[in-house]
Amino acid sequence: MAEGRRQPRAFIGSFTAAGGPGVLTAAVDRNDGALTVLSATDGIPDPSYLALSPAKDMLYAVSETADGAVAAYRVTGDKAELAAPPVPVGGSGPTHLSVHAGHVLTANYGSGSVTAVPLRDDGTLSDAPSSVLRHTGSGPHTPRQHGPHAHQVQPDPSGRWAVSVDLGTDSVRVCTLDGGTLTLHREFALRPGSGPRHLAFHPRGEHAYVLNELAPTVTACRWDAAEGTLRPVGETPVLSGVPDGDAYPSGIVVSPDGRFVWTATRGQDVLSVLTPDAVGEGLRLVATVPCGGHWPRALAIAPSGRFLYSANERSGDVTWFVVDPDTGVPRLGGSVEAPAASCVVFG
Repeated sequence: MAEGRRQPRAFIGSFTAAGGPGVLTAAVDRNDGALTVLSATDGIPDPSYLALSPAKDMLYAVSETADGAVAAYRVTGDKAELAAPPVPVGGSGPTHLSVHAGHVLTANYGSGSVTAVPLRDDGTLSDAPSSVLRHTGSGPHTPRQHGPHAHQVQPDPSGRWAVSVDLGTDSVRVCTLDGGTLTLHREFALRPGSGPRHLAFHPRGEHAYVLNELAPTVTACRWDAAEGTLRPVGETPVLSGVPDGDAYPSGIVVSPDGRFVWTATRGQDVLSVLTPDAVGEGLRLVATVPCGGHWPRALAIAPSGRFLYSANERSGDVTWFVVDPDTGVPRLGGSVEAPAASCVVFG
């Protein structure tokens, strides 16, 4: 096959402490979305969340351990190879990372902080000092909110801001990264006890949707990139009924055209389909479907918007779905074995 027609690649993170293989590289079939595992790399413990460089030639992974670290892999052919030893992030239990302004940002759940690790020109991690911004606060849901628990951090669509979501403080923080230093710009409160976990932006960049773990809901927010402000405007359940016990929502993604929002809920083993109104604010729950496995920890949408993927941690697989272009409802297409799977990203 000519290089220009080589199948796209996907990378799958996993928990090695639970039997995961580390980082898997898989081929993605353009026609039906099927994944075929090509290789595995076990360079660091518990590479639970992954992110690609803008050029897609480097892959970054958190090491979700008590010490907390981040590692860089060089993407070569059908494998991601560790480029250098991992770098400490100055926080514990990093659960998410992203690339922003020449840095890798990590959200450190255990210590309730966000770290900016500088990158070298070749995309490897620098040994220069990192900037660590520590969150403060708590929430009414004990013991889950006894203190801050940063769960996600990412740049906004404009590239001006770093936005972090904190489950422990029921808030979203907007930060600047100037001269390699993270600085808090504003903190925005969500409903007490909601436990925000992950945020996804609408492709127009004017709205954001926050998935709440402690209350199985999505909070729709207006986003002003010029001012760096976030304003909640509504909250919508992701389940049609009231669950028995905790539901544990996990992942959220928005379709490339902004017509659909999908969420995963671990305690119910379901994926939910929501549709925004014409403005992008009012969400409506359309349907829920089985995730095809157990404990869907993260969701990913193919760049084409045609296929949806669920990393099912406890059943040890990644399932893929064909998205109905009219309704957004996903139809199960197949699965691939991926022990202790935790996330999927596309190269």
